[in-house]
Amino acid sequence: MALNTSYNFDEYLEWRKNVDYYADDPFLQKVTYYFAKDDFEKVDQAARKLSKLASYRWRDIADTIAQPHNRIFMQHYDGHNHRIDRIVRPKELEEMEKEVFGQGLFSAKTLPWERLVKLILIYENGEAGIACPLVCTEGLVELLEKYHDHPKLEKILQHCKEGIDGEFAIGAQYLSEIQGGSDVAANDLEAVDNGDHWLLYGKKFFCSATHADYVVITARPKGSEHVGLFVMPSWSDKTNEKRNGYTIDRLKWKLGTAELPTAEITFNGAIAYKAGPIERGIANVVGIVLTHSRLTVGLSAAAAMIRASREATQYAQFRNAFGFPINQFPLLKRQLDEINHYAQRTLAGAFKIYEMFQSLPGGLKGGLVTDEDVEIQRKRFRVRILIMLQKIVASWDATDILRKAISVFGGHGVMEDFSSLPRLFRDMMINELWEGPRNVLLTQIYRDIQRASSWYPVHDFIHDLIYNANSKSINEIAASFAECLQSNFIYPGQENDHLCIMWEHACHNLLHEFQNCALHEVEDAQMAISLRK
Repeated sequence: MALNTSYNFDEYLEWRKNVDYYADDPFLQKVTYYFAKDDFEKVDQAARKLSKLASYRWRDIADTIAQPHNRIFMQHYDGHNHRIDRIVRPKELEEMEKEVFGQGLFSAKTLPWERLVKLILIYENGEAGIACPLVCTEGLVELLEKYHDHPKLEKILQHCKEGIDGEFAIGAQYLSEIQGGSDVAANDLEAVDNGDHWLLYGKKFFCSATHADYVVITARPKGSEHVGLFVMPSWSDKTNEKRNGYTIDRLKWKLGTAELPTAEITFNGAIAYKAGPIERGIANVVGIVLTHSRLTVGLSAAAAMIRASREATQYAQFRNAFGFPINQFPLLKRQLDEINHYAQRTLAGAFKIYEMFQSLPGGLKGGLVTDEDVEIQRKRFRVRILIMLQKIVASWDATDILRKAISVFGGHGVMEDFSSLPRLFRDMMINELWEGPRNVLLTQIYRDIQRASSWYPVHDFIHDLIYNANSKSINEIAASFAECLQSNFIYPGQENDHLCIMWEHACHNLLHEFQNCALHEVEDAQMAISLRK
């Protein structure tokens, strides 16, 4: 007896195979047009070119390297008993990495908005062993743009930013220790002054992008109360696989970002170079390194939601159930509308925050108070808080939206060989944790706003942040913030469940209103253009 095998997914799969992330996304083009302004033509051209790689070749590689049999692993010794700590990665990943970094994304030749749009397109493929190294490299470049008073640091900057002989170096960040985690001030990796360089001794517990060429690393100079910031080459002799005075103890097995090597490392006299004043180490970690990482969390969250929205929407048009395309059922249609709205406002908000960040003279300063005019201080403060808010809220939203998008596919949604969305979901869960988990950042935001209240009253801060929201929303959010700030409920021994819940909701509501304002800006501008036509 013949089996009924007439039903297939070929129509949907054919559509998905041929999607161009940029050319087939009018909203991304609209946002790019609004923010890039006079540079739009150049940015648009560059985005269309890179999108051909991101949408097809790199997409396929990302899916290939995520398969279980391609999992990265360690080879600690070669055949002659030499310690090499070789990280074995799929050849396809190494090829893609070279192609991505070969774009010169951090070069002075690359326009800021060009870089941003290209990153969005790359991040639509999830981590793929690429996203974390990119942002780590950006943080390293930005750090060395400010501090490169050593010939070695000059060369490292050149290698990462503009390349040397066509080769672009990759950066990493090693900040976390087992006893500290987000409490960087508790780090006890020791740095010993050795003339024109320093020697590092101790352990780091979470070291991502372990295959990188250079590392931004925190360490405490021997006898100092401060934690300084250093840059460490990974190799003393890369050709012969000789590490620079450290051993990779083991690779971590993570829930997400599985294609990215994350390790525990022991340092036994690794050579490193001081980047900036020792006493500014933590300030520079927050103001430079983590700032760019947290900005990227917003971008990658938006990118994941954009892809999820696109694929879920198309599948709902294709899939029939009970005699109808499933997108005609009101509950599912509402779900799709929510997914699309979150994706669009997160993208618009990420671009808006990036615009505000780019307009700051000298970026963030690492502290709340500077010797500048109060209006400049307030502007800098708004960006500081927005970056943390986006890190918390966008990463949270991304996992929620990915989960909802996956559910549109029914049982197929959780099949890793049917769709990339489960992989993106796992990657987004990692986004929630690195560069500061939500409770740490919620606490930091509370402390910052409380400390700044003497020169930036909370109602003024809220109003300036969401100035084009309706007055009811502004007043309600401001009232919630004011009530929470009257108590020290975030400190040990002062728990108050009501205020904890209120604070979380208020922070989420504030960022969502900001994102909505950014989305309205884009839509209103587009409407004005249409009316003129």
